[in-house]
Amino acid sequence: MSALEKLGLAALHRLDPERAHDLSLKALAAGLVPLPGKPVTSDRLRLRLAGLDLPNPVGLAAGYDKNARAVAPLMRAGFGFIELGAATPRAQPGNPRPRLFRLTQDRAIINRFGFNNEGARAMAARLATRPKGIPVGLNIGANKDSADRAADFAKVVRIAGDSADFLTVNISSPNTERLRDLQGAAALAALLDGVMSARNSLTTRPPVFVKIAPDLDETALRDIAAVAREARIDAIIATNTTLSRDGAHDPQTAQAGGLSGAPLFNRSTGILARLYLATEGKIPLIGVGGISTTQQAWDKLQAGATALQLYSALIYQGFSLASRIAQELGERLDQEGLTLSDLTGSAAKDWAQR
Repeated sequence: MSALEKLGLAALHRLDPERAHDLSLKALAAGLVPLPGKPVTSDRLRLRLAGLDLPNPVGLAAGYDKNARAVAPLMRAGFGFIELGAATPRAQPGNPRPRLFRLTQDRAIINRFGFNNEGARAMAARLATRPKGIPVGLNIGANKDSADRAADFAKVVRIAGDSADFLTVNISSPNTERLRDLQGAAALAALLDGVMSARNSLTTRPPVFVKIAPDLDETALRDIAAVAREARIDAIIATNTTLSRDGAHDPQTAQAGGLSGAPLFNRSTGILARLYLATEGKIPLIGVGGISTTQQAWDKLQAGATALQLYSALIYQGFSLASRIAQELGERLDQEGLTLSDLTGSAAKDWAQR
């Protein structure tokens, strides 16, 4: 991390978390944040995921740029792919403030945003004008006051699907009441049927991913694996934030919302490994939750991930973390004579038993 990045992070951490979040986006969009310009890549780091060509496996998770306000700068921030949103059919304000909390002692955050966004049409318009480069995906959700939340996902696909390189069905946010009920086998099958039908009507037919919660039992995991295979889902993202507070000790721990960051790492990696075994490695998995070091990225890959996503750690280590992890992953792969596919799932059984 450069001295300038350290100074910038220190300044942001003196502000209210949501104000700091918004200010960092404005600084990015204005070109005030030093960026590498292009992602770290090599023959060992390049991969193909669900038909998408990634220069490296380190991506940006959804939630940072909710309204696609800084797409071009984020494409130059060193990530191998980025995900924006979540987008709902209609704009909505989300939950009342305050709704974002730093757990500095735990290197974590709690959020209860509630899908605050400007709506699918606004995001589609911004995505349509993005430059060429790394894959850019859109996380999709349902309006809080919708009478048919399952139908909302298909609506977003029809509105914005042709503007994104991939679409992520977000049924795992804990901040929209009863949204996680859609992870049940019957509800998920019906929802995905509508999403895939809408996707198949698009000109570009982007791949569809599903993002799951880390708070699932074994039966729910097996059901999701079966439904995803039946629906021909292109990848699963594991995992979203957790309602658990295991491993968190900061005074802010009592806040309601989803916890992400360092305390989530073991829980999310265990879910990832069990999902890899449940799908028999036949569906690509994207590992997210608590990654802040190259060793943790390595662990996620060994647990079953094909690619990775970061978010919470960026709040504490800055955007340079993405390039640093990619660079160090490539160096370690070279040293050990391994490929990314050699790593994926190589320790899934061990992680699943933890």
